[in-house]
Amino acid sequence: MIYFKTVRWKNFLATGNLESTIFLDRAVTTLVIGENGAGKSTVLDALCFGLFGKAYRPIKKAQLVNSINQRECEVRIKFKIGTNVFWVVRGIKPNIFQIWRNGKELDQEAHSRDFQKILEDQILKLNYRSFTQVVILGSSCFIPFMQLPTSHRREVVEDILDIKIFSVMNMLLKQNYKTVQTELTELSVEDRLLIYNKDLQEKHLNSIEETSSARGELLRSEKEGYESQLAIKKLKVSELEEKITTLIHAGGEYDKMSTLKILMESKKTSTEKKIKFFNEKDNCDVCEQPIEKSFKDVRVGELESKINEYDTALVQMRTELDKMQSSIEEMNKHSNVINGLKSELKSVTGLLERCQNDLNTLNEEKDKTNELKRHIEELNIKIQEVDVRMRALKQENFYLDICKSLLHDTGIKSKIIKQYLPVMNQTIQKYLGVLDFYINFTLNEQFEETIKSRYRDEFSYASFSEGEKMRIDLALMFTWREIARLKNSTNTNLLIIDEIFDSSLDATGTDDFLKILNSLESQNIFVISHKGDVMFDKFNSIIKFEKQKNFSKMIEP
Repeated sequence: MIYFKTVRWKNFLATGNLESTIFLDRAVTTLVIGENGAGKSTVLDALCFGLFGKAYRPIKKAQLVNSINQRECEVRIKFKIGTNVFWVVRGIKPNIFQIWRNGKELDQEAHSRDFQKILEDQILKLNYRSFTQVVILGSSCFIPFMQLPTSHRREVVEDILDIKIFSVMNMLLKQNYKTVQTELTELSVEDRLLIYNKDLQEKHLNSIEETSSARGELLRSEKEGYESQLAIKKLKVSELEEKITTLIHAGGEYDKMSTLKILMESKKTSTEKKIKFFNEKDNCDVCEQPIEKSFKDVRVGELESKINEYDTALVQMRTELDKMQSSIEEMNKHSNVINGLKSELKSVTGLLERCQNDLNTLNEEKDKTNELKRHIEELNIKIQEVDVRMRALKQENFYLDICKSLLHDTGIKSKIIKQYLPVMNQTIQKYLGVLDFYINFTLNEQFEETIKSRYRDEFSYASFSEGEKMRIDLALMFTWREIARLKNSTNTNLLIIDEIFDSSLDATGTDDFLKILNSLESQNIFVISHKGDVMFDKFNSIIKFEKQKNFSKMIEP
């Protein structure tokens, strides 16, 4: 049982920095009154925010901080479960989320969302939806059980019956099932790969054993052929290189002769310039003295004689150069042939190396035959291990399928719900009778309602008036609380009713409702109303909220 003790808040909604405290276990019945907007429903928002991180009403988190002070918004809730005393502290600006047990703060290693899950699943064993179905009944934000989708109805009942653990188990089972399926798939792929690899290795081994001898003989024959070609070509290269060595001297002489020819042509050109000078000039360019004709004739004759010598020498040089050019062309021809032979040598050498590499590979493969056999044996062992693991997983998968059927909604949970359905329906009828609403209301296993009158006329929930709907909602709420107490699942001392008397209940319905409240044992009931001044004498305690200078103030008259 969750025994709520206190709720405290400051800088929360309209409440300022002055802390407001409500003792939740002080009185059996407490009437909370005040004008509209005075802050009566703040206790609902504070409880929901403190426990679940969101307000009861549709208010954004940022809007929960007091708009004037704008910081240090904080809610503290104290409750007791068994011998353990808990404090939950939650704040905004700065953000705070703490859980204290017996004066010691719980270690918050996980993300706040996971820490919230710890609070709901392990401590409270109550989520927001169940809290607002069992602990709070409001006219504004309360979504009656009858207006919830079928799946959400089921969640509420599962929480109340404390069978949500089966849903958690089913979720964990699905994860485990998925893991098993994934591992089975992976092992199946691994098994196929191992078998495929083994087949390849066996084929490779057979290929080595069948072809190594014939292949080796062929490679050795090819090697001998390549070696013979290599020897012949090397001999041709050697012969040509000897010829080239002989012709290289001619090439050197050609260069010398070409240089000498150029020098001779230069001297001839210089001599012709001198003859031209003596033929065209009568005076010396340096001293401007006249040059005698006899001197000019003698000098020109000498120079013409030299030109004749140069011409003769040049003719001889050209003849020799032509001869040398022929030798050079022959040398170049031999060089081209040598280059072609060297290319062929490189190609044959490559073929020879490849042939030798193939022979080496063949020899290595022969040496690896035993290693391949060992590897194939290892693959056989691995295949056997995988097969054993797959058989074990298939068996595990079989048992998981059985567990899945048990943990499904149609399994164990369905049987438990079937057991409690008659009690639920009887309890609903009991409270409907207390509220003077005489209809036959039953829920089936899918939590779909059947509503009939005494005369067997069928109705739907939507066909009733708001006051009649309220009676059904009240009957269901008190039923869930009673079932929870029987199961000791979501049992709590706290019940908060928000403006029920201000909405759809008439005077008779209100009196009947108060009868129910007074019949509840070990309960602390808070009724919020802005018309509560007419019911002061019907409650053990009164709390009043007023708006003072834009701040909500709590007053206990």
